Amino acid sequence: MPSVPTAESPSDAPRVMRADARQNLDALLEAAKTEFAASGVDTPVRAIADRAGVGVGTLYRHFPRRSDLISAVFRREMDACVTAATEIEASFPPDEALDRWILRYTEFLATKQGLAAALHSGDPAYAPLADYFSARLTPTLERLLESARRSGVRIQDVDAGEFLGAVANLCHGAEQHGRSPAHAERMVRLLLAGLRASDG
Repeated sequence: MPSVPTAESPSDAPRVMRADARQNLDALLEAAKTEFAASGVDTPVRAIADRAGVGVGTLYRHFPRRSDLISAVFRREMDACVTAATEIEASFPPDEALDRWILRYTEFLATKQGLAAALHSGDPAYAPLADYFSARLTPTLERLLESARRSGVRIQDVDAGEFLGAVANLCHGAEQHGRSPAHAERMVRLLLAGLRASDG
């Protein structure tokens, strides 16, 4: 979960978020995720608040700007994607785990309508997300690639960050041309096949 700024006590120690406030925050992030997937990141805030079962004022107390909400959803989903890698690694052989996680990452991107446009809008509010992406997702793929190589799978020498960027470009391209997430998945499967192609 993304950290949420809280008021500070006179001793400068951050207060623990009340249980009801935490529930409201969780509900808002889940509602925003659903609305973004259905209608894009420009969906009306009232629709998000209504789905979460809270007032618009509650939404604005947590997220004064739309960019705050978009960033929080994006961070939360990145964290879930990283957590999924650990679960996948524990359940499948390294080769299959690599593919399953890349497809999980593809699903994460393909259901974020308008997210790429927002992130590349030049709004400085989104600048920290690039660093967060590199710090969380790139090492995860590096680990999966290395695990597959150690298991004997022939993997092309590829930069993990560039590979994740290539997947993101495929998903963004599908969105720009009105294609379904299934189309992006097919393209990513071809990219994965190429990852295993021999140098010859």
